[in-house]
Amino acid sequence: MKVNGTPYRTVWMEGATVRMIDQRWLPHRFCVADLATVAATCTAIREMWVRGAGAIGATAGYAMAQAALLAEGHGWRAQIAAAAEQVRATRPTAQNLFFAVARVAAAISTAADLAAARAQAVAAAQAIADADARACEAIGAAGMELIRDGARVLTHCNAGWLAFVDWGSALSPIYKAARAGRRVRVLADETRPRGQGAMLTAWELAGEGIDHAIIADNAAALLMARGQIDLVIVGADRIAANGDVANKIGTLEKAICARHFHLPFYVAAPTATIDWDCPTGAAIPIEERDADEVLTAWGRDADGVIVRVRTANPTSPALNPAFDVTPAELIAGILTEHGIVAPAELAPIRPPRPTSAHG
Repeated sequence: MKVNGTPYRTVWMEGATVRMIDQRWLPHRFCVADLATVAATCTAIREMWVRGAGAIGATAGYAMAQAALLAEGHGWRAQIAAAAEQVRATRPTAQNLFFAVARVAAAISTAADLAAARAQAVAAAQAIADADARACEAIGAAGMELIRDGARVLTHCNAGWLAFVDWGSALSPIYKAARAGRRVRVLADETRPRGQGAMLTAWELAGEGIDHAIIADNAAALLMARGQIDLVIVGADRIAANGDVANKIGTLEKAICARHFHLPFYVAAPTATIDWDCPTGAAIPIEERDADEVLTAWGRDADGVIVRVRTANPTSPALNPAFDVTPAELIAGILTEHGIVAPAELAPIRPPRPTSAHG
């Protein structure tokens, strides 16, 4: 995807430095963060400089490669193992993070020495990023068939190219349909409390020249009742083996509303987002984030300065669960790189396990 005519991936690696589009400042400022240490890369994941399951997973893979490149001495294996624990501890819900750590750790485990470990770690991390981009483009090719000319699509949170290495999941079919000449209008939930829909999805859609409007999180039911939405496509942070889906908080509400108004509700995600060892959504850990995300907001003031302000009653506390779980029975289909799959029929697309259990 392009920014001002220049092609970018969301995250990439140059030498031992992880580079990423710093999503904290979008849509008001576009900048790239350079992360020279594993600790810095972990901070970027934890503090949401990078967001979205696929982008988090690619970043985690690069962090593991970074750990190998920066390790030294006879204790290099222990140093990499310690780094893996750091990366795993950053955020609990997105399955792609754990997938990437395990995949790079497995590659390192077969290395005879540090030089081989470095080469194998870098190759494995790059393979994860490249596979994510290919999978998301394939999701777009499969999912664009759902989008007829003139379709009106509701999205929630950001599952565009910023949320993955390229193309995105939920937005990929929209990009493919638009580039094929179909008219499509996107209604983007603002997605409180971090505003990923209003800030990131809208920024992406504007850059692609796609007709869209930002809507308040609680407006979707009315628009469905008015017949102004044709289908819903969202992303996923973790999918259980039975097809239950964890995604940004508020997704479950949209699925319930879609069922009531007889609208198809689709989830788009590469198979790396499926946790085959998680039997149902009840076993998915739900991240609880800082209450200040609910109690405050940030943006650009009249002087062009980006500031954070408190919007809530100053003496009130807040609850801030970051995700919810949508049960499989509310989902019409899961868009994967293997096509559109029924939530109850995921088993045939399960990939082989890594050759090593390390990580």
